[in-house]
Amino acid sequence: MHAEVRRPPRAQHDEPWSPGSAEEGTPHPSRARRDVELRLYGLNAVHAVFSRRPQAIRKLYLIESRIPALQPLLKWCVANRVGYRVVEEQDLDRLAASTHHEGVIAEVLREEPLAMSNWLRDLPDGPQCALWLDGVGNPHNFGAILRSAAHFGASAILLPKHSPLALSGAAARVAEGGAEAVPMVRMGRQDNALAQLRSAGFMLAATVVKGGSDVFDASLPQRLVFVLGSEGEGMDRELAAACDLRVSIPGSGAVESLNVAAATAVLLAAWRARL
Repeated sequence: MHAEVRRPPRAQHDEPWSPGSAEEGTPHPSRARRDVELRLYGLNAVHAVFSRRPQAIRKLYLIESRIPALQPLLKWCVANRVGYRVVEEQDLDRLAASTHHEGVIAEVLREEPLAMSNWLRDLPDGPQCALWLDGVGNPHNFGAILRSAAHFGASAILLPKHSPLALSGAAARVAEGGAEAVPMVRMGRQDNALAQLRSAGFMLAATVVKGGSDVFDASLPQRLVFVLGSEGEGMDRELAAACDLRVSIPGSGAVESLNVAAATAVLLAAWRARL
């Protein structure tokens, strides 16, 4: 027997609906607001942020058919005076600049990356695997990496000091909730980051297309950082030389290599199989 589906009461402090344009980024945005807020879309992405940090939600837009799936969130919005709007699908298309929103969009506060020292301080003992992303930029690849990282229980995404990589709505949707499950960590200077990781018992494995040990046969340590290069140029040579291991994923040779997102899933599965 299904519960009756009704349109929840509108939050009292909602402003008049105005979707703005895809170029603006948010309804009536200011630059400061765009810097601190993120537009999430997709059911799993929105459910994940509601489950983990509901206080970050600032606004919600949904189509009427999504009311049953989102009733707990809508009730929370009413109780906490967070505005929402039931809108038409084309309004969400404009807001997301995409048709892949799955009928819901949430404006949420961005979560700042952790400092390396704080992440290491709170990291439990025992097996841990993190991903050092050296130049990965494609949001769909990043989202797929986050999804695999969450699935295999990766400890963190490690970002170089000046990396511009940040979570986007597209990446969060592809991650299917994984963006809320895996912390992002901002490193300092490369030499300092390497020293900090090694002092915490980690070894670093450079992932290379050719010339590395077969990842399925290699002796992988329980505390490991896979260092992954950019989609086009690959890994920085200096960084690769500074790693403790070099690993490759064997294949048929019919194609040169896997893309960085697919390779991440294989690498994490190979590490987890050793536990």
